[in-house]
Amino acid sequence: MWAAAPLFLLLLLLLLLLLLPRLRRRWAAGLEPAGRAVLITGCDSGFGHLLALRLHRLGFTVFAGCLCPGGDGARRLQREAAAGAGRLRVLRLDVTRARDVMAAKELVLSHLPERGFWGLVNNAGISTFGETGWLSMEKYEKFADVNLLGSIRTTLAFLPLLRKYKGRIVFMSSIIAYFSLGNGIYSMTKAAIEKFCDALRLEMKKFGVRVCIIQPGNYARSTKIQPPVSAEDIWNELSEEEKAVYNKEYVQERTNFFNRILSEGSSNGNEVVDAMVDALTSPAPKARYMVAKLKEKALVFVCALFPTVVMDSVLSYALSK
Repeated sequence: MWAAAPLFLLLLLLLLLLLLPRLRRRWAAGLEPAGRAVLITGCDSGFGHLLALRLHRLGFTVFAGCLCPGGDGARRLQREAAAGAGRLRVLRLDVTRARDVMAAKELVLSHLPERGFWGLVNNAGISTFGETGWLSMEKYEKFADVNLLGSIRTTLAFLPLLRKYKGRIVFMSSIIAYFSLGNGIYSMTKAAIEKFCDALRLEMKKFGVRVCIIQPGNYARSTKIQPPVSAEDIWNELSEEEKAVYNKEYVQERTNFFNRILSEGSSNGNEVVDAMVDALTSPAPKARYMVAKLKEKALVFVCALFPTVVMDSVLSYALSK
């Protein structure tokens, strides 16, 4: 019996460590949004658009970065937030352009509310479908620039403000960071974002800055990041070398498979926005928020903890269907 005591104490300690964040979240006082500014990238549609409206309703001063400030999404934001006494500002923000990022910083600095700059939400991103050899080097460069370097570029610009006001940085990742089913180029950028955040989170603790990662499952029907793909378009873009390896039937099968996955995505984007809001407002935010179905979480569990041969077998089986 006594020999089992150290093991029991260790398990008890681990349980307390798991429960401590929840207890802190319950006992700590809530955040007062009024007078705090948040910048969100990628607000034209999807999660960024929903979050901008939600934070505005909560009382934050919101700077909503849009790739197309004259587009439907940006105009809808301005229209729906018209009664907010200037607390929501739409600005042009292409995260691949250093000039846009610095202009956004200047705008934020010139309109900071009394409690300063509280949060940066790196939400902007793009996605596509295609096996590795189907995609050009230009596409790899574009995806890295938007999904990875764009987030880093914006983060570096606003780090001094975030350190000064002990704010929050929220990054949009995905469960696709753990595995790939036909969109390896997207998986690659999200896996890189995860590692960047792991380093940043530890480095920012000493300044009181919290870094959080949002990991949505399949929410394709909630956003415009990945519309259905066309087998004909993919085939027409293939090089002659790739056409000699693959045939149209194979491309069509893979396209049907991917489009079927997209059609099964959740249309309730507010589930993801709830996690983003918690990351910005909770006294004890989580490092990672996985917002996914049970089967998606199970797949992540298999990929993270089981040998690679098991993961490959599971994914190969899924692709064969």
